[in-house]
Amino acid sequence: MSAGASQLSRMIPVWDATVRVLHWTLVLTVAAAWLTRHSPGRWHEWLGYATLAIVAARTTWGFIGSRHARFADFVAPASVTAAYARSVFSGREARFVGHNPLGGWMVLLLLTMVVLVGATGWLYTTDRFWGVEWVEELHETLSNVLFLFVALHILGVVFTSVRHRENLPAAMLHGRKREEDT
Repeated sequence: MSAGASQLSRMIPVWDATVRVLHWTLVLTVAAAWLTRHSPGRWHEWLGYATLAIVAARTTWGFIGSRHARFADFVAPASVTAAYARSVFSGREARFVGHNPLGGWMVLLLLTMVVLVGATGWLYTTDRFWGVEWVEELHETLSNVLFLFVALHILGVVFTSVRHRENLPAAMLHGRKREEDT
């Protein structure tokens, strides 16, 4: 058996199709909403509603989905997350088949930010808050913070991919990763 075939045989399913489809459709709808933020028409608004629906579906799947889709699998207590962060800075962090503790908290943070951006966007469409400057400014500020967290997420994915010699974006496309190191 060749080294490539051996490596392939050690790949195990981690992220199910539902997680992957929700992840990439959320990426697309958030990006499209940002690109249409100054466009005439209702595209931006409808994309915002789509992002909220995707987050609702992902949140539901976080409780009833497959093992690595569940929040209980990857949302670690603060003490565990802090210990993991210290191990990252010392260069001795463990590899996780699913999300690592920092990645798990980033998932929650990104989902929460999308909800906040979507909620303030929706508020701005209501009669009570239409044209209210602080709502518009809050929506814009939250959008900017969301993109800051998206950038941190991407940096974390690149860092972890390099550090553990695995292509995490590819894993999020096909759903498989190397089995646990022994």
